[in-house]
Amino acid sequence: MLLIPAIDLKDGQCVRLRQGEMEDYTVFSDDPVAMAGRWVEAGTKRLHIVDLDGAFAGKPKNAGVIHDIASAYPDIDIQVGGGIRDDETIVAYLDAGVRYVIIGTKAVTDPHFIGEVCAEFPTHVIVGLDAKDGKVAVDGWSKLSKHDVIDMAQRFEEDGVEAIVYTDISRDGMMQGVNIEATVKLAQAVRIPVIASGGITSMDDIKALSKVEDEGIMGAITGRAIYEGTIDLAECQAWLDQQQ
Repeated sequence: MLLIPAIDLKDGQCVRLRQGEMEDYTVFSDDPVAMAGRWVEAGTKRLHIVDLDGAFAGKPKNAGVIHDIASAYPDIDIQVGGGIRDDETIVAYLDAGVRYVIIGTKAVTDPHFIGEVCAEFPTHVIVGLDAKDGKVAVDGWSKLSKHDVIDMAQRFEEDGVEAIVYTDISRDGMMQGVNIEATVKLAQAVRIPVIASGGITSMDDIKALSKVEDEGIMGAITGRAIYEGTIDLAECQAWLDQQQ
């Protein structure tokens, strides 16, 4: 199982939000490229980068920083989300060296788009489903839709997405532990891998997810916990590597 550090970008800085609230954030670094290097040195195999400004604006706002990170660490798989809503943005990120693009709001508001981009960019498309009480949220988590998260995941699986990033937004940034039950339920409902996100706080959370890895959970994204030190990334990744 992969432990994937999150680098959330707001105004060019590395921040963490609480429950997706843009006004409730903590700045952890004004040098996201150096922060990425810190996680690469700790042994991560993949980085999760989110353009928070882009998610709210509907178009990239921190693309320059993301290009700099991809250029600095060409051997690391990078997945990017936030404001990716057209082919041109996808092409620009892939050309910059990003391995996966994560489609969130556009996947929910225009589901046909996913089939089109999976056909055009096979093996590069991940869908991010951010949910609360089983319903999918859109527009930077500012709105809850009527869509059931499992129904949507199954649809996108048929379209050919590589994986689903599943975030329980009621726990994201709150340091309350991961929602194992909901994550496993989703993973069991699809054949493609699920990446867990939201609330991963301690080594206990990592171990709990590792126990259900065989249900289809390929990785876990962690943010605030590694920035505040409740998870030691190098120690956790080394432990996960030993489980193989």
